[in-house]
Amino acid sequence: MSIFTPTNQIRLTNVAVVRMKRAGKRFEIACYKNKVVGWRNGVEKDLDEVLQTHSVFVNVSKGQVAKKEDLISAFGTDDQTEICKQILTKGEVQVSDKERHTQLEQMFRDIATIVADKCVNPETKRPYTVILIERAMKDIHYSVKANKSTKQQALDVIKQLKEKMKIERAHMRLRFSLPINEGKKLKEKLKPLIKVIESEDYGQQIEIVCLIDPGCFREIDELIKKETKGRGSLEVLNLKDVEEGDEKFE
Repeated sequence: MSIFTPTNQIRLTNVAVVRMKRAGKRFEIACYKNKVVGWRNGVEKDLDEVLQTHSVFVNVSKGQVAKKEDLISAFGTDDQTEICKQILTKGEVQVSDKERHTQLEQMFRDIATIVADKCVNPETKRPYTVILIERAMKDIHYSVKANKSTKQQALDVIKQLKEKMKIERAHMRLRFSLPINEGKKLKEKLKPLIKVIESEDYGQQIEIVCLIDPGCFREIDELIKKETKGRGSLEVLNLKDVEEGDEKFE
């Protein structure tokens, strides 16, 4: 006995569904489990590793593929790969309550790990443990957002924790060499971006060792390149200025 499958139906298994509503209609794509977050975080860049098929559905579980005219009406194109990218980036991931709970727990731990890796107690320069950051996040009742990257949420957590405890991003230690002629003027422009100047040496060039907030690195790098027309140099001495040992709450 032959089994007839309608041509507009595709059957898939072990699937994570991402859904989006456009122009009053529902559109879905079928992804591999655990790959959607990786794509949104920029960890996974190969679309074929994320999508089970480059087809757009109206109902994945029933295997019903969206009509061409509906895609054009909703997205202005019938390019299914491009539509899949839009849904993958902005759509809502459909998961069971158990899966959602597990995912949020993992994201909570990942956020705490990023914060612990990037931050120190500014008074002692010692890093906080992941467990201590998790406890602090619970104390401020931080709620994980499933559709936002863990890196971005870690920056949000740091801002909130600053109101409750002594914490800041670990400083980066840099050494830059500036031509004498432009150096003094450039140093004044760099001052607002520098936390602490540790040493200055005036010879054939101005050499400065300093601590900065990591978020200012790109701006400093671009400023030195532009103002010195490539004759200045910038060297990272330490990615994180930290002391040995972990910080503890008293």
